[in-house]
Amino acid sequence: MNKVLQLGLQSSVVQAAKFPVVVPFRSLRFASSIVGVRVGTSSFNKRLMSNATSKSVPLSINNIKGKPMKGSDNDIEAMTVQELRATLRKLGLPVKGLKKELISTLQLHMDNSSPDESCGAEKETTSSTLSETVTIKRKIRNQEEANDEAYGNDNGEKKAKQSTEKNLKVKVSSKEEEASLTIAISSSNQSEPWTVLAHKKPEKDWKAYNPKTMRPPSLPEGTKSVKIMTWNVNGLRALLKLESFSALQLAQREDFDVLCLQETKIQVKDVEEIKKALIDGYDHSYWSCSVSKLGYSGTAIISRIKPLSVRYGTGLSGSDHDMEGRIVTVEFDSFYLINTYVPNSGDGLKRLSYRVEEWDRTLSNYIKELEKSKPVVLTGDLNCAHEEIDIYNPAGNKRSAGFTIEERQSFGENFLEKGFVDTFRKQHPGVVGYTYWGYRSGARKTNRGWRLDYYLVSESIAANVHDSYILPDVNGSDHCPIGLILKL
Repeated sequence: MNKVLQLGLQSSVVQAAKFPVVVPFRSLRFASSIVGVRVGTSSFNKRLMSNATSKSVPLSINNIKGKPMKGSDNDIEAMTVQELRATLRKLGLPVKGLKKELISTLQLHMDNSSPDESCGAEKETTSSTLSETVTIKRKIRNQEEANDEAYGNDNGEKKAKQSTEKNLKVKVSSKEEEASLTIAISSSNQSEPWTVLAHKKPEKDWKAYNPKTMRPPSLPEGTKSVKIMTWNVNGLRALLKLESFSALQLAQREDFDVLCLQETKIQVKDVEEIKKALIDGYDHSYWSCSVSKLGYSGTAIISRIKPLSVRYGTGLSGSDHDMEGRIVTVEFDSFYLINTYVPNSGDGLKRLSYRVEEWDRTLSNYIKELEKSKPVVLTGDLNCAHEEIDIYNPAGNKRSAGFTIEERQSFGENFLEKGFVDTFRKQHPGVVGYTYWGYRSGARKTNRGWRLDYYLVSESIAANVHDSYILPDVNGSDHCPIGLILKL
């Protein structure tokens, strides 16, 4: 993504360079984000990242430290470190480094933006417009700690830093009492962090998932298919209150036939109210709510296709598995669709035994029973990053819920080894694509995530999967939606 960084400087005299120059930047530290600065007559706006939030700070280029700035090196060198940093911060310049580096940065800025030092009085600018094109090569170094970690390792060895060069083209123009400097920056997409490979131990041929380039072309018109979307919303009521979220927009953009939700956290008494807010055309919805713990767990299937039948839970009489609202199954003409929210093993792995010895086995048996009559599509938050490629930091999470050896083995034994296909991994065998990012430490901004959400399909229909994809740009939850297009 390209960002434009504009710098307007008011001055009475502007000197234009006669030849292209390379401008050195010392002690300049950036992460992979894009910084946009605009300095006008008396203020500047600093834009960080892609959300373009800004703030204005009063500033007069010719009045620093409360006195006129005449370009004297002695004036700058007499400033304290705190004064230097405060001044550089107002100018939108880097504030890290030793005092001599701060002085050098400020002197460089004044040399390139202040009135002519050889003349003690202000001069009028010429009315003619001068323009020069200046190519600047800036080497980005000393990444922020979070980004360093995203490319480091677990043994305390020297972390690999992203050292990328940015080519900036600068166009300088001069008018009466005003000069403007426009810098067009082409940078890595900070607004699309999932396109950057983030893994502590990446293998040589792994690539970052990019839905813009890795999805197949649309099916030919007239091809019979169904489009399913699944999403752990981590609280449906809270999600619906977000101004940035619109289920209508998501439906218009994706045009899905069926939407599966997990962790709705609603109670039975809330269902009718929620149904009234459903999008027109999606008239068939089926909700399973926790009755053992209110406002907990919960799943739902919302569809514009009327199913042949609906089931809640596993159907086992007296089973504790069906008390938390974790399974809804609908039957369509050619397959069963099971939406599930698999129990997390919990803090201290207190539910690990229940998870792998009871839940996984019961769900597996339930699926195999359904499969006797027609193929099955299992989707939802399965709460397991099955392979090391499915988690940013595998070594650091070997005893974390969702990546224990027991859970990964159970995932393989109860599902994959019984003939079910992980559709995303089949389509993208060497691709790092996450569906969950913890809220702590801004993991989503640095793409330090887990792949916990899946579509597992019966082997008999695996070849009918046209696309299994992730929508990492959709916010509103700590999970993102994933989609499946299945030819019928």
